[in-house]
Amino acid sequence: MKTFSDLEFKQHPNSSRSHTYGDLGVQSRIHFDNGYGASVVKGPHTYGGKDGLYELAVLDSNHELTYSTPITNDVEGYLTEEAVTKLLEQIQNL
Repeated sequence: MKTFSDLEFKQHPNSSRSHTYGDLGVQSRIHFDNGYGASVVKGPHTYGGKDGLYELAVLDSNHELTYSTPITNDVEGYLTEEAVTKLLEQIQNL
């Protein structure tokens, strides 16, 4: 079972192209054997990023954001590392 410690964060890919917002923080994307995955971000414009917290979105089998799962119908914000791990476990169990 993958947890927060398995995430590998890199500079958000749009940071270098963002003239309006500047640094967009960090992002990690992880994919699971069941076809789902997660995008976890933290930055000045994410829900909770200014407080050092994370935002998570569920990814579908095409690695695109999906809002059609029992996990959530939106992104989940203001997440601690422990809360991210709980959501990652739920996604892996879909």
